[in-house]
Amino acid sequence: MVIKSVGIDIGTSTSKFMMSELTLGRVSSHFSLPQFDIIERKVTYVSEIISTPLKNEEEIDLPLLVSWLEKEYQQVGLTLSDIKSGAVIITGETAIKKNADELIHYLAERSGDFVVAIAGASLEAVLAGKGSGAARHSQSSRAAIANIDIGGGTANVVVFQQGKVLETITFHVGGRLIEMNSLGEILSVSPSLKPWLFFKKFQVEKGMRMSFAELVEITSALCGDLLDVLAGEKSISSLESLVHSTSCEVLPRIQEVMVSGGVGRLALEAPPATLADVAKFNDIGPLLASELMKVVKRYHFTVVEAAQTSSATVIGAGTQTTKLSGATISIQPELLPLRNVPVVKVAFTEMDFEEQIEQAFLKGKEWFGGNDRLPFAIGLGGTLYLSYVKLKEFADIIGNLYSKHFPRAEVLVVVCENDMAKALGQALRLQTKYQVICIDQIGIGHGDYIDIGAPLNDTLVPVVVKTLAFS
Repeated sequence: MVIKSVGIDIGTSTSKFMMSELTLGRVSSHFSLPQFDIIERKVTYVSEIISTPLKNEEEIDLPLLVSWLEKEYQQVGLTLSDIKSGAVIITGETAIKKNADELIHYLAERSGDFVVAIAGASLEAVLAGKGSGAARHSQSSRAAIANIDIGGGTANVVVFQQGKVLETITFHVGGRLIEMNSLGEILSVSPSLKPWLFFKKFQVEKGMRMSFAELVEITSALCGDLLDVLAGEKSISSLESLVHSTSCEVLPRIQEVMVSGGVGRLALEAPPATLADVAKFNDIGPLLASELMKVVKRYHFTVVEAAQTSSATVIGAGTQTTKLSGATISIQPELLPLRNVPVVKVAFTEMDFEEQIEQAFLKGKEWFGGNDRLPFAIGLGGTLYLSYVKLKEFADIIGNLYSKHFPRAEVLVVVCENDMAKALGQALRLQTKYQVICIDQIGIGHGDYIDIGAPLNDTLVPVVVKTLAFS
């Protein structure tokens, strides 16, 4: 089976759209329960890169973006009902625009039957690293590799080793953070860069005229501080003015780097020699790219060429977001798709089941209790093998506690890491008043959100696990 997937990336400077085909295949032996996974990902179309349309400095031009998206769908000859997977991502400075949430929900609703909306720097970094080829490269290299995806507003960094994500960190480093004209006149300075400029004693204000040498000094220092953190020469805490967010206090030792994003693409071009060259896009992007490639030579890093640069994030979004749950699931198709469902996870220990479930429900009630119909999904982690009698008791515990704490809920969603969803879902449906969605083979964590798509056939549903969604 082949499903069509889209990726849509709305960035600080540019926006792009891509189509891919995901081939589903059985990955289990004929002597075990059938398990399916995506066995091939093929990019079939990548749009031209457009400038992200803005109404003003604070708002995205929603009608223009929607019009562009409609034209892209017409270009590839598809309707919304043809799309079964994918992701819309708002990245960089665009994620903090006044109407960013409105835009991402609007686009997700009008992009296909199962296209999800994602915002969050950590996940953007991971998707960019998968789209650029860094994740794949790390599988054949013993070294830890950092993919540095630099766009107009942020530099999203993910560290991979042997295909696994070690850490992520995002910096206020981007080509659009200082806008200028060909005479060196500063048109705007992003508020997110001003704390670092103050910390470094650089004076850059709207209306000032900067020389080529002054801009080189600023961009060189910006790249140097970013690389100092990645090399472990400066601590993350010492550069709080430059760090947007991070998953750790100390990064692992990095041996290789890969550069993607719009600045990554510019790094492949001839370095600018004049102010007019720098201001080709009315910002410092070209100079930031050339200085990055100069400064990186001072470090121990081996620079690995990216397979994709400016399209890395959107390709990652279109090909890497989807997982499959199937074979042993229990669903009610008329309830699907479900979008943006928060997850509260129970990692079972030797404690009493009932106590652990109740603690999880109380925690979920505190965090997400505002939604009476579907407050959250309960995630069951750890090793959990139950006899049928025990499973019925377990379902009874879940049902009674759910009724106690969420009497007005209509839907109960359970996400299992083990292959037990079909039996558990049937037991829950028999022993409770709720409509039940119970899926398995999906790993989740605290703070995740999930989207569950409409079934692809009788035994498979696409699932996206979103970390730091709408953060």
